Amino acid sequence: MAQNWTTDQIPDLSGKTALVTGSNSGLGLETARVLAVKGAHVILTSRDTARGQKALEQIQAAKPKGQVTLLPLDLASLEAVRRFAEQINRQFPKLDLLVNNAGVMHLPYRKTADGFEMQFGTNHLGHFALTGLLLPTILNTAKARVVTISSLLAAPGHINFDDLNATQNYDQNKAYSQSKLANLLFAYELDRQFKARSADAISVAAHPGYTATNLQFGGSRMTGSVWHERMMKVMNALLGQDVSMGALPTLYAAIEPSLKGGEYIGPRSLREMRGYPTIVKSNAESYDVKIAKQLWTVSEQLTSVRYEPLFHAKPVPV
Repeated sequence: MAQNWTTDQIPDLSGKTALVTGSNSGLGLETARVLAVKGAHVILTSRDTARGQKALEQIQAAKPKGQVTLLPLDLASLEAVRRFAEQINRQFPKLDLLVNNAGVMHLPYRKTADGFEMQFGTNHLGHFALTGLLLPTILNTAKARVVTISSLLAAPGHINFDDLNATQNYDQNKAYSQSKLANLLFAYELDRQFKARSADAISVAAHPGYTATNLQFGGSRMTGSVWHERMMKVMNALLGQDVSMGALPTLYAAIEPSLKGGEYIGPRSLREMRGYPTIVKSNAESYDVKIAKQLWTVSEQLTSVRYEPLFHAKPVPV
């Protein structure tokens, strides 16, 4: 691994197709911008059409070598996820890279369109369903890669199978940590499933450390907490690194050829809060295969997305 890995190490990506969820702002936008500048055809997704259009214009202003396509996606609706996946499978013959980046953080109690707690439903179940439904196209692509974004806050996380939707004593911090731990369990188990089938694809996880983005303000703006919003602005200014640095672990996980699958990439300095990307470790529960398989089974039941037939499904003719 290069000591100070930067986007300069990214080769020409012409001919590659990449899909980045939540690419209308922050880390997703920066990830998509870099991939497009390097020549990839990047599919942007955004729940908000106006914000998505603004992001598209920002990337186009950078004069990318690659094509950029904007499509609507609401990960908080399984029906919307299914429609989106059908469109991708129909329009694109291959998908070299899927970056499961979109997320919500520290929200007051809310439910998705399907009745799931919003953080668990969006951050984990939405991406679980999306990845599964895109498997025919992913597995039709040589050396495809799935990158799932977790968080430093996955470390205190625990999967509460007795109350996954946090209907009892809701704690927005615990719910977020559970959702990001679920991202790790999914990323590692997906790679094990790829390897068990000798699939020409790998799954890698990444986290951005402490990066100053709009994500930290979602909960306070929904509740109208001016004090909390001001506190987060101070924290971002003191500890947060710029999105250009925060996106490096994601880009490294997406591009670095030496990765074999199952790795976790994060910043190497200040307790993984900032710095250049490196391979890091996650908490003990994230490596528990029994918990991962249980979460996988429950996720299939909740989303009605069964992976086994999708591993063998033929891609849709374009």
